[in-house]
Amino acid sequence: MSVLRVGTRPSPLAIKQVDELKKMFPWVNLETVIISTIGDKDKITSLINVEGSDFFTKEIDQALLSGEIDVALHSSKDLPEQLTRGLKIIIETKPISPFDALVSKGRLKLLELPYAGRVGTSSQRRRVHVHLLRKDLILVDIRGNIEERLNLIDTGKIDALVVAHAALIRLGLEHMIAEVFSVDNFVASPKQGSLTLVTMEDRWQQVRSILSEQAQATGN
Repeated sequence: MSVLRVGTRPSPLAIKQVDELKKMFPWVNLETVIISTIGDKDKITSLINVEGSDFFTKEIDQALLSGEIDVALHSSKDLPEQLTRGLKIIIETKPISPFDALVSKGRLKLLELPYAGRVGTSSQRRRVHVHLLRKDLILVDIRGNIEERLNLIDTGKIDALVVAHAALIRLGLEHMIAEVFSVDNFVASPKQGSLTLVTMEDRWQQVRSILSEQAQATGN
């Protein structure tokens, strides 16, 4: 069985995404290598100020370039506007859901939240859509993994949280969803819910062959 070292972030969601990759390629031994990025360590900088950058990918891609890992698995929406030189995308998966969802205290929908309720989000796009629907709501810039964000509701720091529907699905937290937003009033990110696998440009053909070797062997 071929072995590929997969670099990913330390969050529970990132680990679940590697598990998803393993199900896609069961004939490959995918070894998970945890790599913390500046985005994992810096819990202060607003994501609004780093959109389109390598805030969540830089250290993993550097490990790829130095040969510490064979492939890097990223949430597609975290990819920088321009991929690091020397790297190339192998695959980008279809999103398991492109939508945004609301988690709230008492499972209240957005229009049911109390006046001037506090809604957590780290996305400028989501902030705009929330205010288009409810101008009275107070938007709170938040950081951290999904579990840390959800804890802000439990501790009363926010009344609700806007988060990727796909993240809740992958973590088995669909029971916490108060509302999944329609694209009619909450336009989703085009990359949301998708995963992107990246490797060295000069190893692209080799890695691609490893991932497709079972399909070739079975004639699919």
